[in-house]
Amino acid sequence: MRRTLSRLILTVSLALAAPAAQAFCGFYVARADGALYNRSSTVVYTRVNETSVITMASDYTGSPAEFAMIVPTPKVLDRSQVQTVPSETVAHLDRYTAPRLVEYFDYDPCAVDVMMEPEVVMEAEPGTPTRRERREGARALGVTIEREFAVGSYDIQMLSARQSDGLAEFLRSEGYKLPEGAEAALQGYITGGMKFFVAKVNLARHSAKAAQELEPLQISFRSPNFMLPIQLGKLNGDGPQDLIVLALTRKGRVKLTNYMTKDIPTDIQVPVFVQQVFPQFYRAMIDKQAPKNGAFLEYAWDMSWCDPCADDPLSYDEFRQLGVVWVSKAEAATPNVFVTRLHIRYSKGSFFEDLKFAVTDDRENFQGTYVMNHPFDGEITCEEGKEYVAQTRQRLKDEAATLRDLTGWSAKNIASNIAKTTDRRYR
Repeated sequence: MRRTLSRLILTVSLALAAPAAQAFCGFYVARADGALYNRSSTVVYTRVNETSVITMASDYTGSPAEFAMIVPTPKVLDRSQVQTVPSETVAHLDRYTAPRLVEYFDYDPCAVDVMMEPEVVMEAEPGTPTRRERREGARALGVTIEREFAVGSYDIQMLSARQSDGLAEFLRSEGYKLPEGAEAALQGYITGGMKFFVAKVNLARHSAKAAQELEPLQISFRSPNFMLPIQLGKLNGDGPQDLIVLALTRKGRVKLTNYMTKDIPTDIQVPVFVQQVFPQFYRAMIDKQAPKNGAFLEYAWDMSWCDPCADDPLSYDEFRQLGVVWVSKAEAATPNVFVTRLHIRYSKGSFFEDLKFAVTDDRENFQGTYVMNHPFDGEITCEEGKEYVAQTRQRLKDEAATLRDLTGWSAKNIASNIAKTTDRRYR
């Protein structure tokens, strides 16, 4: 069967995250009577030697006065270890690594065989306590305010605590409403010697306009442990949550060491109508295929090249913003950076250990790709055309069966959608 090589690259991006809030690796704590839930989060994790740089992006669009979050860290961070990153930088890396939909158009079966060069198209408050009073009140509860400083729109506290009930009481006295189960989750990290990074929006430095996007927060530290805490993040979920980890290294793939990882189904032929419902298709596939205690590998690639490219390469400035310090400006066009994209589905009843990772020397490339083949829609008059029509009918049946197995969608609905987007001769 002949076909042109004209193709269209579409991507699943941050738009797949349906709710307005993300949990990062900690939990949200609502101010006053606010309620915050999340189903999705994206973390960029740059690791070189024993240095970790973790960038936590948020698409939270509620009132900034309601936003605050708590993240466990292995040590007390100072001002130089916390900064903000442009939102577009994280979004760019997400688009660059996202699963992609590739579109082909079948060639006229009656025409002379002509090969065309590939064309890639991109789709695109009065009476507040003084600082001394707050510190004394915290100390009475077994909590030490180790450091306080400002970063961008955020006020940051670094806390240590002896007991979870004291830490919880201190946070409530600061005006936070903790999610159910917070004390138990906090105690596990206190026992492990972890500190707590607390961030909230300072409205004097941030527009009160609800739609203004909050800047991604980034923390950096040295630790022999390459891990990501998720137990606090589970508390905000009112159902399964999705975590996208985009790991950048100078060696090769990043793997989970305490949970299984399997490749996302890839190089799958899907019906043409999937182009109109690609986010819904991808979510349904994850719902049906995701391992109960494990991760999907969605992308692993040497960032010095891509095939096909779902977006432009990252710039030197973007690499630096994400903590990639080993690439010089002269090397930015062909950087020695390997990116791994892991998709993890977790809930309150799964993943009772935090995520542990290792950097490997494995530089084998992988990407989640889904292929649409448009049947030829012109006149078919030759004898070879009869065979092409028969082959295409069978192909559409195979695509429908594959889609049903991947997503659990009903055969009747799939057939109806194929009929709406396919010429009668192929039914």
